[in-house]
Amino acid sequence: MTTQQRRPSSSRRSEASRQAILTAAFELVGEVGYAKLSIEGIAARAGVGKQTIYRWWPSKGAVLFDAFLALSAGPDEQQGLPDTGDLEADLKLVLRSTVVELNDPRYDEPMRALTTEILHDPALAASYTERLDAPMKELKKQRLRSAQQAGQLRTDLDLDLAVDLLWGPLLNRWLLRSGPLTEQYADTLVETTLAGLRPQRRDVEA
Repeated sequence: MTTQQRRPSSSRRSEASRQAILTAAFELVGEVGYAKLSIEGIAARAGVGKQTIYRWWPSKGAVLFDAFLALSAGPDEQQGLPDTGDLEADLKLVLRSTVVELNDPRYDEPMRALTTEILHDPALAASYTERLDAPMKELKKQRLRSAQQAGQLRTDLDLDLAVDLLWGPLLNRWLLRSGPLTEQYADTLVETTLAGLRPQRRDVEA
């Protein structure tokens, strides 16, 4: 009696190849930098042909974006920002975590590479907005909206602007390397920004 060996299904092989490509792209950009990253290099590291990559992605920037999404996503992604009722403490926790991630050598080079590519590739910029930036911004706005409804923020506050005021300086300092990116800086940023976003005394007394 012979035993027939089962071959992996086509879909399983495709998913294994896809994951190998994403891992290879993420690792290589950290090793050689984005300028030297190539489809050929990713294919060689992943053990696939170039056409396999081009079947799923139009450019190395698109590959890297998917790699970043797949390999940096945490288990609580899309769960929203913490909401303990203490807005200042919750925001400090989130911005401190952002500081840790931005300072992590594993993510620094891929994120800088993506930022550069987004500036030059309109299609990638649109994908980034749709798949990452807009959903994350909505989660941030949901937390601020909750605080607004609790009377912790001004009722006439523009929530889109508030998100930019809280996260923009942090990302700008990281991108331009214009100063130390520390948890203390994150705390000061939250405190200073909230001072201008909270209801004025006359609004509270009205």
